[in-house]
Amino acid sequence: MTSFSDLNLNPKVLKAVAEAGYETPTPIQAGAIPHALEGRDVLGIAQTGTGKTASFTLPMITILARGRARARMPRSLVLCPTRELAAQVAENFDTYAKYVKLTKALLIGGVSFKEQDALIDKGVDVLIATPGRLLDHFERGKLILTDVKVMVVDEADRMLDMGFIPDIERIFGLVPFTRQTFFFSATMAPEIERITNTFLSNPARIEVARQASASETIEQRLLEFRPSRRDRETAAREKREMLRAAIRVEGEACTNAIIFCNRKIDVDVVAKSLKKHGLNAEPIHGDLDQSQRMRTLDGFREGRVRFLVASDVAARGLDIPSVSHVFNYDVPSHAEDYVHRIGRTGRAGRSGVAISISVPADDKYLGAIEKLIETTIPRAPLPWSPDEGSAEPRPRSNDEAEGEETPRSRSRSRSRSRSKPAAETAVDQPKPEAAKPETKDRPLAEERAPRDRDDRAPRGREDRGRQDRSDRGGRDRGDRGGRVMGMGDHLPDFIALSFDERRGGPPRSFTETEDEAVETPVEAVAETPEKTEEKPKRSTRRVRKPRTSAKAAAESEAATDAAPATGTDSDAV
Repeated sequence: MTSFSDLNLNPKVLKAVAEAGYETPTPIQAGAIPHALEGRDVLGIAQTGTGKTASFTLPMITILARGRARARMPRSLVLCPTRELAAQVAENFDTYAKYVKLTKALLIGGVSFKEQDALIDKGVDVLIATPGRLLDHFERGKLILTDVKVMVVDEADRMLDMGFIPDIERIFGLVPFTRQTFFFSATMAPEIERITNTFLSNPARIEVARQASASETIEQRLLEFRPSRRDRETAAREKREMLRAAIRVEGEACTNAIIFCNRKIDVDVVAKSLKKHGLNAEPIHGDLDQSQRMRTLDGFREGRVRFLVASDVAARGLDIPSVSHVFNYDVPSHAEDYVHRIGRTGRAGRSGVAISISVPADDKYLGAIEKLIETTIPRAPLPWSPDEGSAEPRPRSNDEAEGEETPRSRSRSRSRSRSKPAAETAVDQPKPEAAKPETKDRPLAEERAPRDRDDRAPRGREDRGRQDRSDRGGRDRGDRGGRVMGMGDHLPDFIALSFDERRGGPPRSFTETEDEAVETPVEAVAETPEKTEEKPKRSTRRVRKPRTSAKAAAESEAATDAAPATGTDSDAV
């Protein structure tokens, strides 16, 4: 069996490893360390918990033991997807490099730029960072990556899930082409395969079979829970009650526990629910401030926090040796994550308990998990049933603190306060009488005359039905007279004249048929029987006028020629 002394590590590193209590390397360590010390690129495919962190920290310390870093020019770079994992890697360097004079800096969010800039300005041998914060420092001109000799990408599959692949590709373009690269991932998705083919040079591929079974020291239980109602709010409330009942059943045996949720919003809600019911719980996920997350982890390690409610990403890479219970509030969607979750308990020969709560929608995930671990998870009796009623007081949803009023409840109360006076007013006021149909004798001008606003009777929107609109009428309104045919009984004068007469020329000749047609009574065309005031009827209307005007003009001209001269009389006058 291979030991650490057979791996050609620095003697000071071997001393630190021995003091940490390790004697035999894991498969990923035994396979990766020799190739790394030879200067080759390494592609490691291994799950969390296989010791892969030491598989790159130990050779890095040995390689960097000789040399000195310059200001703002780190000699090595380690990229991690989360702040917690980056902090875990930094702790590993502190443990294994305590006899080697190496400087390090941790660049993660939630920490002041000023403190990190001070470390970078002094020069660091090992720079551990998340991709986003590293690029922030680079864009501010505080970091130069042209002296990086060793680059590590840890948990590449998680970086793919979190959308960091474009940042990783950009960082690869900022470091020298001659650097040595250690690349670790739990799976080899097509995108991960493309990156390794692009940026790694003839890597040594070290693949460790994924853990397909849980430790024999872990007792697994499954609580198959069916909510009493299908609505999401009721199901979530009853699921939280089921979790608290399971914790109460474990009693004193549950010294501490990690509770896993699939979503960050559920992490906050579950932690708040547990604290509301007197249980010492704290949440941890990526949206929390870094200082708060570190305080929570330290409190859980030291025993000041009993329940750690976490998401998968936040708990990735955490090394907490003694955990008595693991609760899966949500069944993980990936079967491998189930093995990772329950692997937090039952370590170092200790016994542990893993309890999962499932709903009918989780059946497909349970099938994949049981297929992976090649066993059926034992079903346990439910510690609580929705039929028994909830012990949780429910003044409002989502375990809201007492005395608080949500915006939704406030808006409902305001709407009720507005609608109540309106309803009372509608009851007190008499309903308006049904509108009477307009009579035909009512003048149109009177009907159109606007009424005074004070004379209008108030009425609500609900006083009349949608179909009760008899006073409106349609386009064919009976209160405005009968239907008008043509242009009514008024015939403009210009229509009575022909085009020739309008131009002052001789009229055109009409046939007898046309004359008779023109003499058609107008009343036959436009007859208005509903009119109250009858106008004098014109029996006929001829278009052609008698030719008296031309004869009169000729006679007047002849009379003028025959008249005697009147010039003498005018002179006398």
